[in-house]
Formats: sequence, C-alpha cells, structure tokens
Amino acid sequence: MASSVDKTLARYPSLAGKVVLITGGATGIGAAFVEHFFDQGAKVAFFDIDTNAGEALADQLGADLAEGQFRPMFLRVDLTNIDALRKGIADVRTTLGRIGVLVNNAANDRRHKIEDVTPESYDAGIAVNIRHQFFAAQAVIDDMKELGGGSIVNLGSISWMLKQGGFPVYVTAKAAVQGMTNGLARDLGPFNIRVNTLVPGWVMTDKQRRLWLDEAGKRAIKEGQCIDAELLPVHLARAALFLASDDSSMMTAQEVVIDGGWA
Repeated sequence: MASSVDKTLARYPSLAGKVVLITGGATGIGAAFVEHFFDQGAKVAFFDIDTNAGEALADQLGADLAEGQFRPMFLRVDLTNIDALRKGIADVRTTLGRIGVLVNNAANDRRHKIEDVTPESYDAGIAVNIRHQFFAAQAVIDDMKELGGGSIVNLGSISWMLKQGGFPVYVTAKAAVQGMTNGLARDLGPFNIRVNTLVPGWVMTDKQRRLWLDEAGKRAIKEGQCIDAELLPVHLARAALFLASDDSSMMTAQEVVIDGGWA
C-alpha cells in the first residue's frame, strides 16, 4: 500500500529529490516522518533497530511508487554505536547522494527512578537520547556544505519544561538538545545550515498508549493542553516538513513546540 498522507495538506517543492535521513524511523513519530517526507518526493533513508518494522514500512511505501517518488532506504543501525552510525550515513550517501536534511528523531523515554540510576544506565540514557544526535549532525555537515546548505531538525520534549518526574536521565538529555541546537546553529549558520529543535508534547503513538497512557495521563493531557484533541505523529511530521524546506530558509536556532498549548 502506498502513502496514505492527506493530499489536501501543503506541498513543499524544495523537498522533492532531496536526500533526507531520519533516525528511529520504523515506528511512531519516526514512521510519520518517513511517510510524509516520502510523500513530498524526497529520497528518504531511515535508521532503526526494529528490523521487521523498518523493512515493512519501506516495503509498504515502495510498493506503488508514483512519478517522482523514490523507494525509502531502510538500514538497521544501532545509534548508540557511533561507528555503526557513521557507516550507515556513509552507505546512505553512496546510495542516494549527499544528505540535505537530517531529522534526529530516535529516543527512548523509558521510565526510571533516581535511586536506580547507575553510571552505566546514565551513560546509556544519554547515548540513546542525545549523543547520536550530535554525531549524526557532525557526519552530515560536509554534505550540507557541498550542497550550499541544509537543515538539521533535532527532537526535544516538553517533559523538562513541565518539570515532569519519573525519568530524570531522559529529561536531562532532552533539555540538553536545545542547548546543542543553539550551539550548532551558530557554528553552522555561515554555511547556510539551519538547526532547529522540534519539541513534541505527549504524542499518542502505539507505544505511548500501550505502556504509559492511563486515566491519570488522560486527565493531565485534558487539563494541560489548550486544544482538546489528541496530539498525533502527523502533527510533528507536518512541522518537520516546514523546518526542512526552503520555506523556513531564515529560521534557525529556534524551538518549535507542538503540544496543543501545554508547555
């Protein structure tokens, strides 16, 4: 089955044919990024450790290609292994060309208690939630310089803004994403490389519904959000398209919060 993206939504001609790399793209928010960039005619590559889901998504979107569409390229990459990340990026470059857009999506919001954190688990939490974002950005800079510019979209979270507890290493990493974004934006701006943070609220993915969403969570969403509706992966995907496109060509070092008005 081909893409099911609503065709009444905005088109971004500047994304057509552009190489877009998405981390953590097999499921949830990442899968929405893959589908919506694919629908724009971009050459999409995505990494994940969920091989079955990644291959299924690539097969689904590539089953009935429209004119101007390119079959998504899925690679199983453990982003906590920086050598593997660098190799994956090199493979994308060899196959699809220079990378013009990077969406640093992958993360893990596993709940944990302060007293249970060890030096090893702390390092693991940082590795899965921010370290790979920096090294993925580092690895695509030369591509973007050669292309005359590019867009890096780092995924943050409103969790630390709301002072949420229950996952201290996660909120530490997600707060740091915005600092990293601002530093990279300053250093890369002279090369027309834009770096922004896309900041989600509580997005209703299958994982969130299955593991974390309970009646207390539903009440918190209803009380916190200004808009009384579910925040879905599509809402993040549409914002990412804008940040990646030439329509936002003078927008960098910004935090774009998509949370229904909660934070």
